Amino acid sequence: MTMRPITAIGFDADDTLWQNEQYYRLTEEHFQKLLGDFAEGPDVSARLLEAEKRNLSFYGFGIKGFTLSMIETAIEITEGKVPTKIIGEILDVGRDLLRHPVETLPHVEETLETLNGQYLLVLITKGDLFDQERKLAQSGLGDYLDAVEIVSDKSATTYRRIFSKLADGPERAMMIGNSLKSDIVPAIAAGAYGVFIPHALTWVLEHVEAPTDAPRFRQIEHLGQLSSVLEEIMGA
Repeated sequence: MTMRPITAIGFDADDTLWQNEQYYRLTEEHFQKLLGDFAEGPDVSARLLEAEKRNLSFYGFGIKGFTLSMIETAIEITEGKVPTKIIGEILDVGRDLLRHPVETLPHVEETLETLNGQYLLVLITKGDLFDQERKLAQSGLGDYLDAVEIVSDKSATTYRRIFSKLADGPERAMMIGNSLKSDIVPAIAAGAYGVFIPHALTWVLEHVEAPTDAPRFRQIEHLGQLSSVLEEIMGA
């Protein structure tokens, strides 16, 4: 009996299955306005990004770390004189971010419905546990998935562990996502296929060069094109 080249497919969540970064951008614009009396908008964003970089190892990915980085940036820019009213408003916009609606991206539901039962489908996402669980529940996509893995970070070790635990190993798995740094490059390094779906608003810290020379790298415009990639690989 011939072994199938792919038996498991992993999906990133934010900006792969549903919109996410657009809400962060709107929140950042609001944050710029809150600090408008102390600094220019571009400077506020640059200082915020530096704070986010510093804090990733402490707070991880997600809204709570982003909110704490906004507070830290406000303190730094105002040299410790930030009004408590602004701190309160930062906390409010952070809570609003945790309540934003879930908007699935085009072709997502029909693709998952088609693949369900043919492959083991796994959601592999990083970020705040409660927030990711909320978004998955509100998306209505949970019934199509066989497993959900919410991780602190994504590395080749992460993908080897997940695909070895749940499926037939990374060599017979595929990872799909909008982040080359988190979804594609480490998955390919682990031995899996990596299918990159660019998103217009991918966070700047997730940008790296595409591994175009890697035999297991693929790129598509939207999830509706995944079937052709699978047909090509499965027929090889």
